[in-house]
Amino acid sequence: YQRRVHGRNRSGTRLVNWVGITVIMVKYGYEPHSSNNASKARGSDIRCHYKNTRETVRTLQGMTLAAAKKYLNDVLAHRRCVPIRKYKGGVARNKQAKEFGFTQGRWPTKSVVAVQGLLRNAQANAESKGLDTDTLFLKHIQANKAQKQRRRTYRAHGRINPYMSSPCHLEVVLTAKQQAVKPPTPKV
Repeated sequence: YQRRVHGRNRSGTRLVNWVGITVIMVKYGYEPHSSNNASKARGSDIRCHYKNTRETVRTLQGMTLAAAKKYLNDVLAHRRCVPIRKYKGGVARNKQAKEFGFTQGRWPTKSVVAVQGLLRNAQANAESKGLDTDTLFLKHIQANKAQKQRRRTYRAHGRINPYMSSPCHLEVVLTAKQQAVKPPTPKV
């Protein structure tokens, strides 16, 4: 197909057209050094709380893909928790958080399910590239705040208050572990 650049939208991302199909080329928070041994996936405006999702993805950073999937399944089964590091006001203490050196933890189900779907997508992208999924690890995973969605709730005396949701954007980059190469022995 012929690729033609149509221009840029308001946020500065390129708009590319393939024979009538317009695709928005997005930027990631991290670009791998070599795209041959990396796989990317992202989701926009995901309807789960940003704060819970941020804590979930922060815990997964640097894990292998298999370890991350097992950890998320354990969180859904309440065998392990997500430690709450930053947004911890009013969060109860939990013994399972000791594993990570923290005292507060939760089991954010919607966030975990959203991250599981993103990891499945990134794994499928890696398989389509021909990468070995056993050697993949989470080089970069990030949650960003998305635009708040507005509803309203009705209060006493005829007043109306906002009833906002806090969705998030997710992105992940999986990279294959590289084999360690021994330095050459110096010739004397």
